[in-house]
This record gives sequence, structure tokens and C-alpha cells, in this order.
Amino acid sequence: MSVVKPVRGTHDLIGDEAKNHQYVMQTAKNITSLYGFEEWITPVFEETGVFTRSLGDTSDIVSKEMYTFQDRGGDSLTLRPEGTAGICRALVTNALTQTLPQKVFYAGPMFRYERPQKGRYRQFYQIGAELLGTATPFADAEMIAMGQHILNALGISDNVVLELNTLGDLISRQAWREALIAYFKTVKSELSEDSQNRLEKNPLRILDSKAAQDRALLDHAPLMKDYMTPTALEFWDRLRKALDQFKIPFRENYYIVRGLDYYSHTVFEFVTTKLGSQGTVLAGGRYEGLVAEMGGPSVPAIGWAAGVERLALLLNSIPVQPKSVAIIVFSDAVHEMAFTVLQLLRTHKIAAEMTYKGNFRKQMEWANKRKASIALLIGEDEATKQVVQLKDLNSGEQVEVALHDLVSQLILKLAK
Repeated sequence: MSVVKPVRGTHDLIGDEAKNHQYVMQTAKNITSLYGFEEWITPVFEETGVFTRSLGDTSDIVSKEMYTFQDRGGDSLTLRPEGTAGICRALVTNALTQTLPQKVFYAGPMFRYERPQKGRYRQFYQIGAELLGTATPFADAEMIAMGQHILNALGISDNVVLELNTLGDLISRQAWREALIAYFKTVKSELSEDSQNRLEKNPLRILDSKAAQDRALLDHAPLMKDYMTPTALEFWDRLRKALDQFKIPFRENYYIVRGLDYYSHTVFEFVTTKLGSQGTVLAGGRYEGLVAEMGGPSVPAIGWAAGVERLALLLNSIPVQPKSVAIIVFSDAVHEMAFTVLQLLRTHKIAAEMTYKGNFRKQMEWANKRKASIALLIGEDEATKQVVQLKDLNSGEQVEVALHDLVSQLILKLAK
């Protein structure tokens, strides 16, 4: 029979890769909890309209990348391509718009049909955070600071730069949009096919096009900074001042955009040169109308998301795992005591395991492969006397320890 292979664009998380993956998500969960965020877990599929409303029909995600299917009842469902829409839908359907603000952290798999490459898969994992119900630029700065805090905790912030832009308020964007359309119409024949299609419906998206022919036209394109109302300018100034107070360095990038009308004011990306073209590792922005799209009231919000795979690729080393203990037995006759010792240690939160086969040499080889720091040797004499031989696998030192003293002795040993 032929070997069954994983679906293209998916991958198994095993060994060190799984450890790094879990470390990224747990670190993010720990840091966001310091800021008062609680984890929400939403379904991995939603009614298709949840995403077409939130992402827009002209976006690449909706037009090219969504995994959409019809269930047996005839409903159109979609595997979630991102996390924000499901959080906003959950806010409305769980009647939580009456108890704002809500601070939400999420983590889990997302699905997009796109060309697999380094750090990008068709099933991939994201961490994200949404602060719903707050309109102050200080909240934006704090969200960005929380993202920076996570990168610091992961030890990868030296390789990452924060890029920042503003989309202004609605009046600013309307004026800027009209100026962009007027400019790009003069060079329409030089635009890529995708950008020509976006010209009338979504001209802001041309600014983040990756096509070389589009990038060559951006130097003369109108910039938001020239169309900002006093209100939008005040928000922008207050945001940058707050980031300075948080001691978060940034550089302004006028070409960071979002293609939907409900995005406003702050947009940002943490980028790196360490991952080739997939340089954005954490990105977000402020939005004003998405909750209303889900049938709720107008709720101001700010959020960000980050790809777990990309963050894991930037880790300098595998996180240190807790020191573990290996149980080595000299005969099947002492298995009962071995099981007693295993459960004793685990109830005191000491990582411990044993293998069920092999002579002494084989068991010691197994313990070394498992990177155990201590081996507890149990033979029939030890079982009779209710003791174990405690062997330090780093120094080679071995001492006899009474069973009733074992936990306290191990805690001292493992703390070194």
C-alpha cells in the first residue's frame, strides 16, 4: 500500500517543533493575562457571512483563500481564516456588548488556501488579542506594548522592528481615497492586473501590493498625512506620545494600510528581515464598525494577531524543559514500588517516567535519550527496605534515599 501523506500545506508538530510551538502560545497567554486579558475559544468554522462581512468581497482572503463548503443542511460554512471576526461575532451573540470593555486573547488554528512556503501553511496557528469598547489612543499604545512584551519574553525582539501608520478618521480616509483613485487612474496601464481591479473598490490595497510594477509607482502616490483632519492628527500625535511613554521605539511607514472602511487611525506591524518575504510577525490596527457588521452596536476596538510558526522560527533556542526523573528497575518484581514512586513524584509536580522493557544498560540509555537529570534505581533489596538509589546523571553521584524523604531530596536536587 502507498504511504499516506499529509495534505499539502499542513504539517505535523512533533518533538522540538511542537515544544517551540507550545512555548510561543503559552508565553503569549501568560503575558496577556498580566494585562487583564481572558482567553476566548471560538469555533474553527463559522457561517461564511461572518468572514465575507468582516474581510470584504474584494480581499484576497475571501476571493482566493477561504476554505468554504456546504454542509448537509445546505448552509455555507467556512473554516476560519483569521480570528477577529469570530471574536466580534461571539461578543454579539453572547450579549457582551453591554459589559464593555472586553479584553480577549485567543489562540488556535486558522485555514487559508495559499502557496505554502517557509513560515506559511494552509493550516497555521495564530495568537491574537482584541480590546473591545475603548476609543483612546492610549489603549492602542498599550496593545502595541503588550505585543512588544511578548516578543521580549520570547527573546526575539532584537530582530524585530515596529512600523506604524495612521488611516485617520472617516473624513480623512474619504479625501485620501479620492486622491489615490485620481492618481492611480493616471498610471492605470502600468498597474498589475490585481491593482487595476482594486482601483475603484479598494484603492488603499494598492499601497501594500507586492508586485514590482506597483511598488515603482508608490513614490508619487498621495499619503494620508496630507489629508488628515485636526481630529485625526490629534489622535495620531497622542498615540506616538503614548508609545514614547511606554518606551516603545517605532518607525513610521506610510504604506501600511487595511483595505476595509471600518479600519481607522492606528495600523502597525512588527517586522523582521530574518524570514525573507514573510517578514511580518505581529500586526494589527484599530477598527470601528466590525461589531456592527455582526448585528451589534458600533463598538470601537483595537486588535492584533501573530503567526505562531513565524515566531517559533525566530526563537534562538529550545526553551529549557523542567528537569525530569527516570525510574530504572532491575526486575519486573519491583514494578509495584516503581508505580508507587511515579505517582508520588507526579502528585508533587515532579516530572517522572519509566520504560517497561530492557536490561539495566538499555534503561539507562533510554534515560539519557529522554534527557533525564536524575535516575532512581529500584531493585528487590530497595523494595524490601523502602528506599531508592538516587543517581545524578550529570555528576554520576549516587546516594541511597528513604522513600519518605524522597520528595524533599529531589526538590533540593532539581533546584540546583
